[in-house]
Amino acid sequence: MTLLASSASYPSWSVVPFVGLLLCIALLPLLSEKWWHRNRNKALVGIVFGFPVAAWTLFTEPAAVGHTALDYFAFLSLLGALFVVAGGVEVRGSLSGTPLANTGMLALGSLLANVVGTTGASMLLIRPFLRANRHRTDKAHLVVFFIFIVSNVSGLLTPLGDPPLFLGFLHGVPFTWTLRLWGPWAVVTGGCLFTFAVIDQARFLREGMKQSPRPIEDAPSNQRLSIAGAPNLLLLAAVVLAVFAGGAWIKPWAVGEWREHGDSVAKGFQILALAGIAGVSLAITPREARKANGFTWHPFVEVSVLFAGIFAAMIPAMRLLELNGSSLNVTEPWHFFWAAGSLSAFLDNAPTYLAFLNLAQFLDNEVAGTSVRVLEAISCGAVFFGAMTYIGNGPNFMVKAIADHAGVKMPSFFGYMAWSMAVLLPLFVAVTLIFFR
Repeated sequence: MTLLASSASYPSWSVVPFVGLLLCIALLPLLSEKWWHRNRNKALVGIVFGFPVAAWTLFTEPAAVGHTALDYFAFLSLLGALFVVAGGVEVRGSLSGTPLANTGMLALGSLLANVVGTTGASMLLIRPFLRANRHRTDKAHLVVFFIFIVSNVSGLLTPLGDPPLFLGFLHGVPFTWTLRLWGPWAVVTGGCLFTFAVIDQARFLREGMKQSPRPIEDAPSNQRLSIAGAPNLLLLAAVVLAVFAGGAWIKPWAVGEWREHGDSVAKGFQILALAGIAGVSLAITPREARKANGFTWHPFVEVSVLFAGIFAAMIPAMRLLELNGSSLNVTEPWHFFWAAGSLSAFLDNAPTYLAFLNLAQFLDNEVAGTSVRVLEAISCGAVFFGAMTYIGNGPNFMVKAIADHAGVKMPSFFGYMAWSMAVLLPLFVAVTLIFFR
């Protein structure tokens, strides 16, 4: 969501619809799971809480609605393109969901996230990960740690890894600067991988599976791994290039009357380019490959309707953060880490990053208008804390939806937060004490 400079007034009660929508997402699956399962009902909830906010904002600050709509479609185009392209890549052969193999796949995802982004790595690996573990009876923790590691905390080392860092790149942070964050990355990613290995081993043994389980699709244990739909890997690279080109090339080239709308031009280019890539993937990928992946549109529709309501309902919350951020008395690196992180857990972490980057402008000017340690703290907070809730980062809810559709009984909104607080908060405290105290 693009932050706007405006004198529009946003009373504190204007965040009530956003809070109400979050409570519905958290409670309705517990109170009426069957009713909530239907995407039509999710859309109804999104309309009830999001439409009044959008209508009210249309009269008080019309530009905010336009920018939010563009941000939503840019978000949806990226998620949709990756969902379609990755859904056409079928991994064949022997994949066994042992603790060692699972840890290895998550470690691979932690590296891949910095090349194709957390969303790209999530969409590419979640289906093979689920299929490798389809014999397991206790699977929820597998997806929870997948969201922690692949969908969030690992994408810290390059601007391609997570949207907040790409925003920083567009605002003057050198492309290779994020490599200096390898210390916090190693602490949190390594801590998550170690914790997962211990928990998965314990649950694996508890299930009584001391021997290698049956691989996916009853493939012989010696069948070599192969990939069907390999052209989609090239399309995955095209998705990354389209996003990079929109921000790094199209936006700076905007001239004349288009210069002040450079951000909108770049996002418009991204939407059209990604829609075209998704169309090519649908055209060239055999139906058998998508069928073998269990590909359906249900998870994408679920995320689309829910986030339409979220984007609309959170307009006042983001504007209040922008207009009143200076009153938060955030001055030290650890303040920025926890403040930017805590809000990133419930708001879109990309604009939250930008809001705190603007808030830090009064500090020593060293990188992109702020101090190095503060920028490190903001970057780590926005990326790491996106893992705290299902809505903290774009791929989180998509991975959950895919897992739900595959028959995995996922934790509720609060159940997931119980996992994140138990596993992630101690690691965040360690990062604070080591790097930002």
